This record gives sequence, C-alpha cells and structure tokens, in this order.
Amino acid sequence: MFENRGQVTWLAIALTIAVLQLSGCTVGPKYHPPAMQAPPAYKEVGNWKPAQPSEQKLGGNWWEIFQDSQLNTLEQQINVSNQNLKVAVAQYQQARAALRYNRADYYPTITASPSAIREKFSSNRGTTTISNGKTINDFVLPLDLSYQADVWGRVRRNVESYREQAQASAADLAVVNLSMHADLAIDYFAARTLDAEEQLLQYTVVQYEKALQLNEERFRGGIASEVEVEQARTILETTRAQAIDVGVARAQYEHAVAVLVGKPPAEFTLPPLPLTTPPPSIPVGLPSELLERRPDIAAAERRVASANAQVGLAKAAYYPLLTLAAAGGFESGRIGTLLQGPSILWSAGPSAVVTLFDVGRRRAASDEARAGYDLAVASYRETVLTGFQQVEDSLAALRILEQEAGVQATAVQAAQKSLDLSTTRYTGGVTSYLEVITAQNAALADEVTAVNILGRRMAGAVLLIQALGGGWDRSSLPERPECCGKLVSSNSNP
Repeated sequence: MFENRGQVTWLAIALTIAVLQLSGCTVGPKYHPPAMQAPPAYKEVGNWKPAQPSEQKLGGNWWEIFQDSQLNTLEQQINVSNQNLKVAVAQYQQARAALRYNRADYYPTITASPSAIREKFSSNRGTTTISNGKTINDFVLPLDLSYQADVWGRVRRNVESYREQAQASAADLAVVNLSMHADLAIDYFAARTLDAEEQLLQYTVVQYEKALQLNEERFRGGIASEVEVEQARTILETTRAQAIDVGVARAQYEHAVAVLVGKPPAEFTLPPLPLTTPPPSIPVGLPSELLERRPDIAAAERRVASANAQVGLAKAAYYPLLTLAAAGGFESGRIGTLLQGPSILWSAGPSAVVTLFDVGRRRAASDEARAGYDLAVASYRETVLTGFQQVEDSLAALRILEQEAGVQATAVQAAQKSLDLSTTRYTGGVTSYLEVITAQNAALADEVTAVNILGRRMAGAVLLIQALGGGWDRSSLPERPECCGKLVSSNSNP
C-alpha cells in the first residue's frame, strides 16, 4: 500500500514537471540581429585585378595562395605549438563547461544522505519518554528531489545566454587563430625582405670592391688622387656596415617566428630566402559577405544575442519562483528492517517564492541588462565598421603600392643608367669620382626602396586576407557548443 502511494506520488511529480516544462512561456524580448547596412562595393577596389574563377574564395589554409613551401610548413606548426592559441582553446573549453553546468538546471537535482546513528538518551532528561535512559539505533536512507520549474523561461534564458557566449568564445578562438597565422606570415615575409636587402647590399659590396681596386690602380698609375681612393673606400665600408646592420632586424623576425611556432629561438633557424615575387591576386568579394566571413564580427553578434537573453532573464525575476520538492526513503531502528514497507517515509509538495519588495533591485538589474544589450549592439556595429575600414585600408595600400612599385622600377633603371654613364665619364677622365659616388648612392637607395616596397606589398596582402576573415565562415560556429569536441582543425577554422 505504501509502495503504491509512493509510486503514485512520484508519478504525479514527474507529470507536473513535464506539464510545467511544456506549458511554460519565455518572457523577455525575442532576439533579432542588429541591422547593419553594408555598402554595395568597396570604395578602394578601383582597378583591382579580379581573381581567377578558381580563386574566387579563400580556403582554410589561405597561406597556400603564396605558393611558398617554407611558409606552408611553418604555418602548419601554429595549431600544434602556439601558446596564445592554446590559451584561446582553454577559454573556449571554459565557456563550454559553463554552458553544460547551467544546462543541468533543466533537470531535477536528486541527493542522498544516508546515516547510521547509535544514541543513548539521558535518564534525567526532565521529561518522561519511552527512550529515557535507553540506547537506540537509527538507520536512515533518504532521497531528496528538488526541481525549479522553468515556468517563465528563467532557465531557458540563462542557458541561451551561456550558449551564445560559448559561440562567441568559439569565434574568439578563430580570431586568435587567424591572427597568429597572419602574424607568422607577416614576420616571415619581413625576414625574406631583409634577406633580399642583404643580398642586394652584398652584391653592391662586391661592385664597390672592384671600384676601390680600380681607383687604387689609377692612383698607382698617377691618374687618380688619393682622395678618390679614400672616397671609394668610404662608400665601400659604409655599405658593408649597412649589410651587417640588416642582421639585427633579421634576427628579431627569426626569433618572432620561432615563438609563433612554439619553439625557443635558440632551437630554431629560418634559412635565408630573398623575396623576389610580388603578392598573388586575392579574391575580395562583396562587403555584405564580410559579416559572415570575419570571426570577430560573429563574436560581437553572438554577444548581442547573449545580452538579449540577459534582458529576458532580468524580466523573469518579476515572476514567482516555483520549486517542486520531494523526499522519500527508509528509516528504522534495525538495519534488517530498513528496507521493509513500514520503514518507508516520504513527503512532496510545491513551493513558490514571490518578491514583494526589494527597494528597486530588480528594476536596477533590468536597467543594467538593457544597458548591457545597448553596449553589445554598439560594440557589434563598431566591429563591423572597423572591418570595413581594415579591408578598405588594405585595398588602398595594395593598389597604391603596386603603382609605386612600377614607378620605382623605372627609377631603379634610370639610376643604374646614370651610374653607368658616370662610371664611363670617370674612367674617361671627364669627371671626378664624386659624381660616381653620387650615382652609386642614388642607385643603391632606389634598389633598397624597391625591395622594401615589395616587402610592404606582401605584408599588405596578408593584412587584406586577415581583414577578409582568412577563409573563415560563420557556418564554422558550433550550433551546440556544449557537445562540440573538435576545437582546432588542420586549417584556420575551429
């Protein structure tokens, strides 16, 4: 009989929970992504060369577009060894764990607190009871159930907020991933630019050594003065010093690459490889696509959704908090009869908590949530505008640098022709060696500038890819972050 009553009671509680769960309504505003108008096209595209049909979209391994095997090898090490990326992965795991923790509120909490007590009562307790002066045993095996009914969507809103935060954390992981890969590419191309500059300076040193030898022979022959010999020696040693000085920045970039791939600089060497080829054509796409391709924009939008859920959570605080509780178990003075029918005990019933007066605490919490939502919306829109700016900046830089490279190439040719003419005039005795030195300085400066422009174009290409999202897509965000186990794949997408 007792067992039947207990079964009926537990069944009634389960049915009540199910009914409340299904019939409950979620209070608060329904989420709609903030409106953001995208321009029809990028202003700075100008005469931008379109990508080939096979290159209309960046892939996950976007660095392969540069067709540099050494860069490809280094980039693959980022996902394995980079410590900043591991920090972002740990933060994402924290967000997923917090989501799972709060999702547990959908279900009842069941606890057990068994106890076994042997107790002797005093004979002088002051009252006459059957237990005075006796020693008794008390064995208890209770089970307690507590469930907060989600009638107003309080739990749903809280879980929704944490779910959006977990998705934002996944997007943050993609931001860090993209940033680390881009930093590596920029440092790598900067090192290759310095390799090209050092190669140019070393070649120039060889030419200046020949010029010094020529002047020394002319001096011994009585054709040139000692002043001209020392002038040739001066420009030679100055150029040697410049070639040596390049090694300072080159070493720093090599060390930066080492850290990015997770190695101590002492255990890493970046072989010299002078930069010679210009950047490839990069598919730009439309501004409207940027909202789906940049992980930082996705993260900002998910935080708006989380803030919207917090507004609903603050509104749910105005409604009663309904809790269903039940307790059952066994109690007996003898262990042998603990699990028998007469030892059964149970209780069950709902309770409600209604806040009647809180000195404006709920109103303040609601205002705080709405302000947080407005903050998230403004941050999202600022992130979108910043994204558009970064793409426009990179497009302008690449377009202008390409034009500058063409003009600089003409300047290099002109400077070399001027140097050849000055050298001919000097060897013919028409002019002094000072004219040759002036032409040498101009030619070397123009060639160094041309090398640096090429390096800036490569860095600009990487920054443009980063501004475009690096092949990332919003569909990469996990729909259920609490069960998403794959954090970082072999490409730049988490």
